[in-house]
Amino acid sequence: MEIILLENILNLGNIGDKVKVKSGYGRNYLLKKGKALRFNKENQELVNKRKDELNKKNLEVKNKFKEIAKLVNNKKFLFNKESKENGELYGSIKPKEITNLIREKVKAEVSPSQIILKDELNKIGIFKAEINFHSEVKANISIQIDKIQSK
Repeated sequence: MEIILLENILNLGNIGDKVKVKSGYGRNYLLKKGKALRFNKENQELVNKRKDELNKKNLEVKNKFKEIAKLVNNKKFLFNKESKENGELYGSIKPKEITNLIREKVKAEVSPSQIILKDELNKIGIFKAEINFHSEVKANISIQIDKIQSK
């Protein structure tokens, strides 16, 4: 499926680029979320006319995410969880829990889909995670998991 991008998308392209994607990704994500248009002559002309407007909108979004990234970048978030004797947790920590903690601690809105975990968070320790806010804005955080101290 050939589409024209309406915003910069990491590992895919920039505004106005004509790219080939798999049909499911194009239909179910890019077209549905308004991130792209089907490729045809009319849509290409429309995007070329609106390119300045789209770039301006993209810049505003990028600046908004830069502010949020400054709040969370290089921060450490602490989870206290029950664990087994060998340090493994009874369940792993999911991106939804991380976003809730970020919202609670630094009052920043992050969606679970923006969090990229390098490891499964299922044992005691310190883990690195990346938050991908925008194709050009990222933040790194540390997640520390400690055992709940029994009384």
